Amino acid sequence: MLSKKHALISFAALALSATAAFAQAKGPVVGVSWSNFQEERWKTDEAAIKAAVEKAGGTYVSADAQSSPAKQLTDIESLIARGAKALIVLAQDSDAIRPAVEKAVAEGIPVVGYDRLIEIPQVFYLTFDNVEVGRQQAREVLKLKPEGNYVFIKGSGSDPNANFLFAGAMEVLKPSIDAGKIKNVGEAYTDGWLPANAQRNMEQFLTKNNNKVDAVVAANDGTAGGSIAALAAQGLAGSVPVSGQDADKAALNRVALGTQSVTVFKDARELGRNAAEIAVALAGGKKLAGIPGSQMWNQGAKKQNMTAKFLTPVAITKDNLNVVIDAGWVSKDVVCQGVKAGSAKACN
Repeated sequence: MLSKKHALISFAALALSATAAFAQAKGPVVGVSWSNFQEERWKTDEAAIKAAVEKAGGTYVSADAQSSPAKQLTDIESLIARGAKALIVLAQDSDAIRPAVEKAVAEGIPVVGYDRLIEIPQVFYLTFDNVEVGRQQAREVLKLKPEGNYVFIKGSGSDPNANFLFAGAMEVLKPSIDAGKIKNVGEAYTDGWLPANAQRNMEQFLTKNNNKVDAVVAANDGTAGGSIAALAAQGLAGSVPVSGQDADKAALNRVALGTQSVTVFKDARELGRNAAEIAVALAGGKKLAGIPGSQMWNQGAKKQNMTAKFLTPVAITKDNLNVVIDAGWVSKDVVCQGVKAGSAKACN
């Protein structure tokens, strides 16, 4: 067994070796701070970022905060210490990690706020249009249930996306709410985006309303899965429309089976590639406004003037499941597992 002294020497040697390797890379070292890998999509994002960074001749280094804002703060500082010339940050709690991001900005290290807003003007904001995701979720649920009792299973209260999604949904639903056709009978954030927390919230709303719930606008596929589990326990799965997003494999199968009404496809491969290319460009001296497709945007809670790029999401229902299959996102076998012949066109 190595002594503590020898272990420290070995660690230092490894660090020096890594630093030397980074120095020899043609492109920049791009540090990526992940909030967690709870949702299956983040591994897809990671693969896309890593491939694009390496294609540009750069070096990919990363850290997993494991859902801890405190760990993410030190992770970002560690990535800076490891020689990152640009950072991509998927924030667990954008306010909690603000000091580390501000340190990077102060040191001239460009930062890309990945998929979740970090409302600092010097940070580039890259995401899919989350307000539009919320609109798409609500439109598809509204088609199926134009009247009745609606429940809103929102995302994490520490994630600005939760409010963008809800705002988009309410844009679509407000006229029906104002007309008395739709009643909001339950609304709650889902701590940590955890399906178990979504299920618990849904169970409470079902109890409160004596199971008289007609539709559920759930913020993502994880919260949709938790909501559907609660509905299934009451024999309601499949009869109550439920939304989601991310096009997770299990959710796409639920859409084919009819227990989930819609998921919103945000091609993580496209988002990851964009993030890597933007980070490399910024590390090379390109200005924020010089990024192709960028725009000025100030719709965050703090109304800061941000430079942002928004990619376009696609609503996926039982009628267009072929979109994700044809895109190579998922195989037909996965989507159609257990689906009765003739019940979903893509599975015929």
